[in-house]
Amino acid sequence: MTQVSVTVDGVVYTDEVEARTLLVHYLRERLGKVGTVVGCDTSNCGSCTVLLGGMSVKSCSVLAVQANGSEVTTIEGLAAADGTLHPVQQAFYDSHALQCGFCTPGMVMASCDLLAENPNPSEQEVREGIEGNLCRCTGYQNIVKAIQAAGRAMSGTATSSTATSNTEAVRA
Repeated sequence: MTQVSVTVDGVVYTDEVEARTLLVHYLRERLGKVGTVVGCDTSNCGSCTVLLGGMSVKSCSVLAVQANGSEVTTIEGLAAADGTLHPVQQAFYDSHALQCGFCTPGMVMASCDLLAENPNPSEQEVREGIEGNLCRCTGYQNIVKAIQAAGRAMSGTATSSTATSNTEAVRA
């Protein structure tokens, strides 16, 4: 057993873990962060993506001991304490960028990393930025739109017509 101390969603956790414990299993089984989804256990789908030190990683390919001393943000840690969604979460909702929702946590987390590096990505840059995250339902069009809308919202360049069209789309 190895002791780890990890800050997850702003809370410090110190635990004894087996050296072979994957970060995804530590998050889900020990900390109850079940929004981090186990999709394939082979790092192909990206459903388990979290931010580790601000960078997106597939938590099924990282050992919990490798996260020792680090800050981890999960999908549960994005929304504000009052329940206000993170701009990426809100954009996914507004743009209808999900169907079954299985890939959504990982897709949102990868998008946060992408937008931190490039707040105004082109469609091609978005597609390249999320290429390690697979969606089997949507065809990616609305995911790309959502990520670009989130980038505009986060950089303060969202237009009122964008907000109006998103509101109208939700009503439809």
